[in-house]
Amino acid sequence: MNALDTMRALAQTSEVRSVRAGDIIFRADDPGSSMFGVLEGTVRLSWTNDNGQQGYEVIEAGNVFGAGALVMDGHRRLSTAQAENDCRLIEMNRDKFLFAVQEAPMFAIELLASVDERLRDLKITSQL
Repeated sequence: MNALDTMRALAQTSEVRSVRAGDIIFRADDPGSSMFGVLEGTVRLSWTNDNGQQGYEVIEAGNVFGAGALVMDGHRRLSTAQAENDCRLIEMNRDKFLFAVQEAPMFAIELLASVDERLRDLKITSQL
């Protein structure tokens, strides 16, 4: 089981969003209060670092993004999330996240593993 499976198990119909190709899900520096799991499609996260260098990451179906919003008060988004194609997303707010961690403690481990894997992939990709 992975973080998206847990999100899917806890999701209500109202928490599943459809977005069209090109739609902006959130922008860099927006306040963040929820994370997302990609059920279908792909989402591009793009950013500019403090040195003015631009980067991006493509989040495919089966993965999650935006988790920082759930663990940091006053969180501001670090990247812009845009649907690369038509997508279906699960949105999880902080209350649902805390419930998930309480009811399924392995969810926190699954989420950390997902974030760690993405960071490792980004580091490897940026070194090529």
